[in-house]
Amino acid sequence: MNRFKDWWNKHFNKKKYQEEHSEDQEVVELTDEQKALDEAGVYYDESSATVVRLVSRKRNAKEYHVGGVQDVAAKNNWRAWIYLAPVIILVVIFLIYPLINTIVISFLENYNYATGHSDGFTFKNFGIILGLTTTDNGATEMYFVQYAIPNTFFIVFVTVPIATILALLIAVALNSIKWFQKTLQTIFFLPYVTNTIAVGMVFAVIFADNGIINYIFQSNITWIYGANRWVAMVPLCTYIIWSSLPFKILIFLSGLQGIDKQYYQAAQIDSASKTKVFLRITTPLLGPQIMYILVTSFMGAFKEYSSVVALFNGPGTLGSAGSPNMETIVYYIYDNLSTQTSYAAAAAVFLFVIILIFTIIEFWVSGKRIYY
Repeated sequence: MNRFKDWWNKHFNKKKYQEEHSEDQEVVELTDEQKALDEAGVYYDESSATVVRLVSRKRNAKEYHVGGVQDVAAKNNWRAWIYLAPVIILVVIFLIYPLINTIVISFLENYNYATGHSDGFTFKNFGIILGLTTTDNGATEMYFVQYAIPNTFFIVFVTVPIATILALLIAVALNSIKWFQKTLQTIFFLPYVTNTIAVGMVFAVIFADNGIINYIFQSNITWIYGANRWVAMVPLCTYIIWSSLPFKILIFLSGLQGIDKQYYQAAQIDSASKTKVFLRITTPLLGPQIMYILVTSFMGAFKEYSSVVALFNGPGTLGSAGSPNMETIVYYIYDNLSTQTSYAAAAAVFLFVIILIFTIIEFWVSGKRIYY
């Protein structure tokens, strides 16, 4: 009877069986080393005096699923690659390949654009455009350093801050207007959809010797044709700022409409002035939009080209007749693309490095100052 009861407890009442036989079992406390070996699947076989490691070659036939839910996205990755294939192919053909090809050409001496022939690898192209090395005929290329680089940096550091501040102020004013708002937004957005060359011609007429600007201020300043280089920068920067405002206003408006109204209600309860509300609430909360505008604006300003063509019909204040005193880096690239391809490629790589450095600095600053 006792044997039957013991057998029953062993198979159907294990808890009671363990309690009855716990006194017969010797409790052995494992050391830390033995616990580590036990977790690793290692034990010592006393009969054969060997250390045994448990290794299983068996693989699960089914994937491990948390909660019984199968990871469909991981299983169907090939579909995602098929969907992305057209875009990836276009990016490779029209972005990655031209970038790599331009970098390669910038290190080729006397590269021929038509035949693809060159005289070998060289670092000389960068020295030539920067005025550090003379060309094969002994001449020194000074236009890039004398005009292209200073003009581009002047345009960047004048137009980008002014256009960004103006766009922010206009967006705040438009956002506070309840009536006539849609019409004003359309008016401010018109320059974005207008042909740049046509707008440049209008600005050339406005700043002509007998134009509206001289008529209003009763002056006889030469702004465009035959003007001094730095005087001509006034209509050029004005045109760039005016044409770049619509996109910035649109971005700031979308950001303003996404700000929680509770912040402004709290400021109203505290009787905060409009200036403090703008500086302490609006501007910090528009940090991501301001960062986006600055990054894209710096890139666009460094690549300025069409505005020079539209206003001056050439690289200088005398069109294509005189010195290229209004030339930018991108204008220099286009101007030498077919005749001195190696120099144009070196200038393009130089511009790429400059934009990359500024973009890295902007993202580094945004990581410390802007909260998303």
